[in-house]
Amino acid sequence: MSSNEKIYSGKTKDLFLLPNNNVLLVFKDDVTGENGVIDPGANTVIGQVEGKGRKSLAMTDYFFKRLHAADIATHLVDLDLEKGTMEVRRAVPLGKDLNGAGGLEFVCRTRPWGSFIRRYKQYIRNTEQKLDYLVEITVKDDERGDPLINDDSIVAIGLVSTEHLAQAKDITRRVCRIVEADLASKGLTLVDMKIELGLVDGAVVVIDEISADAMRVMDAAGNVLEHSMVHEKLVG
Repeated sequence: MSSNEKIYSGKTKDLFLLPNNNVLLVFKDDVTGENGVIDPGANTVIGQVEGKGRKSLAMTDYFFKRLHAADIATHLVDLDLEKGTMEVRRAVPLGKDLNGAGGLEFVCRTRPWGSFIRRYKQYIRNTEQKLDYLVEITVKDDERGDPLINDDSIVAIGLVSTEHLAQAKDITRRVCRIVEADLASKGLTLVDMKIELGLVDGAVVVIDEISADAMRVMDAAGNVLEHSMVHEKLVG
């Protein structure tokens, strides 16, 4: 790996540019959370869990296969579960800022939870109501707490075209439905999840990962499961 150029170091992955211009994602064991509690929706790394990176990659492999079966494109080229690495086509993430950083995250919610309840608590009559795959979009900006941004603002400041934004939201809902149905078949409930999307050869595709790092999952008793438990239920 020393011959490859490290181009980014994130909370859960390091990225290296390969000689063929593809990108190698190296999954790390870092976990995010707040006040010592692991939370996949948090922005702060609070420690490591041995083997967690490979589990995230295994779940990404698991779900990407389901997306491909449903004709939803991703940037995946190849992966190595033993090494914890994934080779991907180089994509332009939707919503990069002027310095080429940041980007957008697409959150799909099946019911009120977390920050959604904190924002709209006085308006929510039933915290178990269905949200019909509501899509919220946030700006990847840890310093500002990943603020929400609406469709008009995204288009007005030229982050994403109207056409690509509509495609991205449609893909987000389709992915959410696939993941929700798969989890439901195992007695689990998807509360919410987030994905990233980018452009490869001008087409909107799913990028990064789909794992317990980027979703909240409940068991039949209403308990939100930790990353390892979701992995065990899905991959074994």
